[in-house]
Amino acid sequence: MISVYIVRRSPDRRIMRFSIEGHANFADRGKDIVCAGVSAVSVGAVNSVEALAGVQLPASMKDGWLSSDVPEEADADKDAKVQLLLESMVVMLDSIQQSYGRYVVIREQLL
Repeated sequence: MISVYIVRRSPDRRIMRFSIEGHANFADRGKDIVCAGVSAVSVGAVNSVEALAGVQLPASMKDGWLSSDVPEEADADKDAKVQLLLESMVVMLDSIQQSYGRYVVIREQLL
């Protein structure tokens, strides 16, 4: 199963950290559309933050694992772009969870 963890700051619900770990085991390696979808969405979000918001996310990635602590930008416009792109990632991952809930779970925590 793939576990997605989203850590938000209370009360504004700003995404402070996220991590994704595990394998879906929906199909054989190389044919697993659930793993491929989650990977494409999450890595694409990190790349989008860097390309579109101009913010380098400190992300760590290994086989079946991606994690990032999201820096709070002094530039409010950049920070808003980062948050919008990450919220988009959460929406896309939620769509995958709705279709393949046996293979993906999303957990959110407020700090």
